[in-house]
Amino acid sequence: MSTARYDVAGIGNAIIDIIQPVPDAFLVDEGIEKDSMTLIEESRADYLTSKFTSATVAPGGSAANTMTGVASFGGKAAYMGKVADDELGAQYRREFVASGVKFDTPAYSAPPGTARSLIAVTPDAHRSMNTFLGASSLLSSIDVDDQLVRDSSVLFLEGYLFDREAAKMAFVHAAEISKGAGRKVSLTLSDLFCVERHHQSFLHLVDGHVDILFANEREILRLYETSSLQDAIEAARQHCPLTAITLSEKGSIIVTADETIIVKADPVAQLVDTTGAGDQYAAGFLFGLSRERPLAECGALASLAAAEVISHMGPRPDVSLRGLALQRGMKV
Repeated sequence: MSTARYDVAGIGNAIIDIIQPVPDAFLVDEGIEKDSMTLIEESRADYLTSKFTSATVAPGGSAANTMTGVASFGGKAAYMGKVADDELGAQYRREFVASGVKFDTPAYSAPPGTARSLIAVTPDAHRSMNTFLGASSLLSSIDVDDQLVRDSSVLFLEGYLFDREAAKMAFVHAAEISKGAGRKVSLTLSDLFCVERHHQSFLHLVDGHVDILFANEREILRLYETSSLQDAIEAARQHCPLTAITLSEKGSIIVTADETIIVKADPVAQLVDTTGAGDQYAAGFLFGLSRERPLAECGALASLAAAEVISHMGPRPDVSLRGLALQRGMKV
């Protein structure tokens, strides 16, 4: 995989994250479901934006966050996602390119506007998301840069993008291009909401196109319709060559056809905001995999990245992940 021009290319929802610390009572007062992602209309997004008076604002989106993590490790990352031709879209593009990620997807020139995710973070560091998908959901096969996909060791697909048929077709198209070029295809299930909403589509995608699957415990249990983590692990073993299951403070489990690797969670001095933990886990893992590191080392890099991002507000690294890894004596 080391002969590729890019280590990882991601496809996902291009979303501006607006992150606000709130008390639990705020969720009750505003009718926000805790620990979940809810799709909202633009008017609701405008209302919540007015309530988020001391927010952290940054370009986001799950796959986008992962690509910035790959770049922070010193990897070569590229991204395909749809923003509108508006002020938020311009801000998104500027800051994304500044992070070192290639992003050339043309902007959408008509309403709706650039997507926003209003993320309420409670004192326990859990995040509850209300997302207006806007232009991000309009990505289709014509936005997939076929040559970019061929030039990338790993293609990373974001489950959040699955709400429109055109986006599903874009996923399948990109996956087939990647496979045809002898590359690897990875998928993150993104959220329990996504698994419930697109259960059969995910099963089909994992079975037919995915080499590397990322999921947390709740997502993998729902995907394989079981209450037993061990049963879900065995199901994953049968359906996907490589699965990484995150277990929050318990670490993670890497599953292959004949191997189960337990990865410890990296210690965190203070848990501040879990937004982006899974995204950065995937960044560390895929960076390691693209550089042909052993799976245990991929898991260690993943845990390092996840621990860094949950120690501060926001879904992207505050420090160089490459520098952090080198301080630990890790090979990058």
